[in-house]
Amino acid sequence: MSLENAPPQGITLYSHADDFRSHWIRYVLAEKQIKYNLVLTDEDDEDLASLNPYNQLPMLVENELKLFKASIISEYIDDRYRQNKLYADAPAPRAEQRQYIWRFEQDWLNLADIMLRHADSLDINAQKKAQSKLRDTLVSLTPLFQHFPFFMSEHFSILDCMLAPIFLRLKTMGIILPQQHCRPIHLYCQRIFNRPAFVKSMTLQEKNRYSELLSN
Repeated sequence: MSLENAPPQGITLYSHADDFRSHWIRYVLAEKQIKYNLVLTDEDDEDLASLNPYNQLPMLVENELKLFKASIISEYIDDRYRQNKLYADAPAPRAEQRQYIWRFEQDWLNLADIMLRHADSLDINAQKKAQSKLRDTLVSLTPLFQHFPFFMSEHFSILDCMLAPIFLRLKTMGIILPQQHCRPIHLYCQRIFNRPAFVKSMTLQEKNRYSELLSN
């Protein structure tokens, strides 16, 4: 579907077919059981520039509203549609969630961008440094996944929606976590990847590419 022919009613999400930020938002929508119009495109699409000055994905359009930063989109969706809340309502835990999101964006997501860059523009040295840094960080933070079923919580939250698409792509980034030492992370991934909403949030391209992880 082209951007020009996208349905005007309800939520329209412009999404890459295999991208962790787009997947994050698709996962939020699936967990909240929100129907929406999905437009698969890429950042080189000329029509995207007419809607988004930064040519960024994902982008959400609802009525006259246009949003094109994943963290802003996810919070808007949770505030706009109150079912299956993902953000905390109380100020302190909500601020803590926002701070984690900011930290993940600054650190993990930026490293993922380096490792998942197209082969034509990939810097091998930068890739190796990013792999080492993210792998070491995850190994050191393994205890955070040990005592709760979800990220530092008994309850599924927006942080899980953000982290799951990153963990799904670890192998693609060239990161293999030690099986025994990082067992809490592996078990966490199994719980998240087996959630019906997570599978529902994936595009056909993602299901084909990561089918081995879904079956395990």
